[in-house]
Amino acid sequence: MAPSAITLPPMPEAKQMPAAFKQSSPPSTAPMGTTRKIICFSDFDGTIFMQDTGHILFNAYGCGSERREILDRQIKSGERSFKDVSEEMWGSLDVPFVDGFEALKSQLNMDQDFKTFHDFCLNNQIPFNVISAGLKPVLRAVLDHFIGEEASASIAIVANDAEIDADGHTWKPVWRHQNELGHDKALSINEYKDQAKIESEDGTIPMIIFIGDGVSDLPAAREADVLFARRGLALEDYCVENKLPYIAYDTFADIQREIVKIAKIDDKKTKGKGLPSNFNPRANLWRRASSKTAVPVFAAMTPRDEKMFVWPEQFTEPVH
Repeated sequence: MAPSAITLPPMPEAKQMPAAFKQSSPPSTAPMGTTRKIICFSDFDGTIFMQDTGHILFNAYGCGSERREILDRQIKSGERSFKDVSEEMWGSLDVPFVDGFEALKSQLNMDQDFKTFHDFCLNNQIPFNVISAGLKPVLRAVLDHFIGEEASASIAIVANDAEIDADGHTWKPVWRHQNELGHDKALSINEYKDQAKIESEDGTIPMIIFIGDGVSDLPAAREADVLFARRGLALEDYCVENKLPYIAYDTFADIQREIVKIAKIDDKKTKGKGLPSNFNPRANLWRRASSKTAVPVFAAMTPRDEKMFVWPEQFTEPVH
C-alpha cells in the first residue's frame, strides 16, 4: 500500500524547563511602539532547539550515528547532494511516528528563551516563520508539544513535507523544491516576499531578520537585512573566517534585546526619510521593484557562486 500523509495524534502536555535553565528576568514582551514592520525567519534544528530532530531519529531508529557521520561527510565534500543523502537517511527509518516522537520528547532541549521571544513577536505583530530542511510533520509535532498547539499554530513552517506509512516502515520526504537542496531556503524567502507582498500599512519598508546556526543557513541569510548567528557554532565560525558581519547570540533573549535596539534606532532615523542607508543593499533589490512580478527577476540576478552579501555596519558585532 502506498504511503499517505501522516495524521498526527494528540500530543501530551510539554514538560516545564528545569528551574536552573530559566532566566531570572526575561526581557519585556510589551509592544515596542515602533512603526517599521519586521519579519522573522528562523532555522529550527540547532537554533530553536539545541539538537537536530533528524539526527535523533536516524541514530535511534535508522542508519545509526556511524553511517550518518559518513553521509554528512559526503555532503560536505560534494560527493553527494544534500537531497540525495537526506533521502537515504529518512528512508533508513523504520519506526511508527508516535514511537519516534518519544525519542524527540526525551532528547530535545528548546532554547530557554524562545517562548518569551515568540510572545514578544505576537505582541509586536512580528510574523515568525520557521525555515528548515527538515520534515514539516516532525517540526510541527515538536512545536505543538513544547510550546502548545495554540502558540504553534501562529508559526508558519516552511519545510519539506513527508509521507509516512502507519507502521513507520516508509519515511519519504516530499521535497519543496526540485533541486539538489530539496528545499532552497533563499528561494522560500523570496517566494514569501513575492506572495505575501510584505508592505506595512504606513508604507515603511519591512525589516527582514534571519536567525540561524549553520553554514546551510547562508543562502537564506543573504536575503535578510539582519543576521543572527548562534555563538560558537558553524555559522558564526564561517562569518569570522570570512570576515562577514553578524550579531552573535546565546539565547533568544539576546535576539529580542537587539531587535528592540535596532527597531528603535531605525525608527528615529527613518521616519519620513524613505529607504534607510543601514539596510542590506543585496536584500533591498526586491524592495525597489515596481511590482511583485519583478521580485523573481532580482533573485535571478544573484550569481550562483555568491557566498554572502555586504552586511550593514550598524548590525555588526565586532569579532575579537
